[in-house]
Amino acid sequence: MNQLDPKSAPNLTQRPPRSPRVRLCGYVILARILDKGRAELVGTAGEYKYNNPMDRHWFRFTGVTPEALKEQLASGKGDGEILAWLDEHAPLKRAPWEIAAWSGFHNERGPDGDVETLEFFAARVGACSKIREDVKTWFDYLDLDDHVTFGGKA
Repeated sequence: MNQLDPKSAPNLTQRPPRSPRVRLCGYVILARILDKGRAELVGTAGEYKYNNPMDRHWFRFTGVTPEALKEQLASGKGDGEILAWLDEHAPLKRAPWEIAAWSGFHNERGPDGDVETLEFFAARVGACSKIREDVKTWFDYLDLDDHVTFGGKA
């Protein structure tokens, strides 16, 4: 069995994982999950967490367990090989229209109406910028946080 080459894993102490908006096989957040999983396996994840609350939406939607996916990443599979593995092994087989609808929803998903969630979201965005009124969704926030974390100006 092959093994993940540390040189092929992203170093998330030097750059962020791919944006949650990047789609692989139609899925948002999957590319980011793969980057974080590979980086965690080789010890270069920095402050990024594999299987965080945002990632868990994808795991629930596909039925894939974080452990099963991480095992595939550890074997050294590239993105295309992971997609082939998912096509064959994902417990919840989704039609392209379901993936598109799910991804579209998550691409536009912001904090729900719960006061604690709104306060949490506002605090997280506020830690990056006090003047950005255009940050409305969780993906907006992640992209902003990635940018600011690596020296970008909000």
